[in-house]
Amino acid sequence: MIVVDALRYPIGQFEPNLAPTLQDRRQLIHQIAGLTDELRDLVRDLTPEQLKVPYRPEGWCIQQIIHHLADNDTNACLRLRRALTEDQPAASSYREDLFAELSDYSDAPIELSITLLEALHKRLVILLSRLSEDQFQRKLQTGLLGIITIDTAVQRLVWHNRHHMAQIQLLIERKGWRTN
Repeated sequence: MIVVDALRYPIGQFEPNLAPTLQDRRQLIHQIAGLTDELRDLVRDLTPEQLKVPYRPEGWCIQQIIHHLADNDTNACLRLRRALTEDQPAASSYREDLFAELSDYSDAPIELSITLLEALHKRLVILLSRLSEDQFQRKLQTGLLGIITIDTAVQRLVWHNRHHMAQIQLLIERKGWRTN
């Protein structure tokens, strides 16, 4: 169980910073700006066969993870917009396990989802860079984390991307796929 947890959560579980500073927020926004390039670099040299390898037993393959990131961040951006324009909205969720079984997760090229992530992250950086302190404190209701602030939602988005990229990185290292 410990080994599976280490594979499943290579950077640990999400732990929010409940009192982020302006500098903390700037750092998160800077990280969002670079996430897509990091992902693209991580998977650039992988073959179509390697993209189909699960990162752990009974886990998603790399291709599914990348498509999941695009779906998740699309949903996260909509949640943030709703939190900015509605009073403590109930954040939408979806059956990510069932999404991962849809044909586009197995058949669509990963570059489609990476391009989508790139556009989402660029827009998100613009939006977040202009939020006030009060706006970062606006709240939304989530099924997983309960009532959270936009601050926490942004931290979770960055953690979630890093979490899945770490899963991919560990698989690449375990398989010895990197030659450089």
